[in-house]
Amino acid sequence: MYNRTRRLRKSPGIRRLVQETKLSVDDFVYPLFIEEGIGISSEIPSMPGINRYSLDRVSKELDEVVKLNIPAVLLFGIPSNKDDVGTETWNDNGIIQKAIRFIKKNYPTLYVITDVCFCEYTTHGHCGIIHDNDLDNDATLINIAKQVVSHAKAGVDMVAPSGMMDGTIQMVREALDNTGFINLPIMAYSVKYASAFYGPFRDAADSAPTFGDRKTYQMNPANRDEGIREANFDDQEGADILMVKPALSYLDIISDLKNNFDRPIACYNVSGEYAMIKAAEEKGWIDGEKVMMESLLSMKRAGASIIITYFAKEAARLLS
Repeated sequence: MYNRTRRLRKSPGIRRLVQETKLSVDDFVYPLFIEEGIGISSEIPSMPGINRYSLDRVSKELDEVVKLNIPAVLLFGIPSNKDDVGTETWNDNGIIQKAIRFIKKNYPTLYVITDVCFCEYTTHGHCGIIHDNDLDNDATLINIAKQVVSHAKAGVDMVAPSGMMDGTIQMVREALDNTGFINLPIMAYSVKYASAFYGPFRDAADSAPTFGDRKTYQMNPANRDEGIREANFDDQEGADILMVKPALSYLDIISDLKNNFDRPIACYNVSGEYAMIKAAEEKGWIDGEKVMMESLLSMKRAGASIIITYFAKEAARLLS
């Protein structure tokens, strides 16, 4: 006599009862691109269905996010002025600071997270201060502290430093604690790879480097053990949530963090992962909805309790 595992696949009812991993709208964070200016609602060509918005045009999008019961948004700013060090990032009247105040006033149930970085704000497109054609880690940390305090003063609910500078989380935690924001949580981009899947995002946020690449500060895609070391540093320095970015090609890393840390694990289902599904769907080569849901489910199964995804609205409709 052999085991008949198919008994527990016989009908939709039994499959639902024994399903091990369940995806929920509560898992999703929806990224939003907020551009300085007026009357802006422009679709990003490489990311069908995703737009850049000025604050006067973003309400329709936010109305939909709230209606779909998506709990959180992750904000990226596109300023009108850039410079060598990204001073607009700590301008209390900058585009992100205005966006935080706008959302918290008009959509108080939405949880607002901000990306903390410089690539969208610098003329060179790198994630900090450049000295001698290299990114100056410690000089950048000083400006990161200014940026997070400015976001905190504007009323953000969580900050998410994404630049992969050594010592970032310690600097951010100390800056927040020293200015009275001891209860403001940090979602660390703990394991962020120098990935080819970021291409469409750089179009979305005008953040492509004007020279070189980011391989000296983002991780080598070949390295797995290094991810544990990076996450361990962030854990020790005071991160509240540990993130893996990208998601689909790094499910093993998500699982590693889930198995090694007693903290919530997030992943970022990045622009290239979104774009390739959309492109294949447009060609008629795949069932886009099914591939989308299977991909998101794989991230949850690997151990992510938070999924940052451009699919959040589409998936929320299917899950409602």
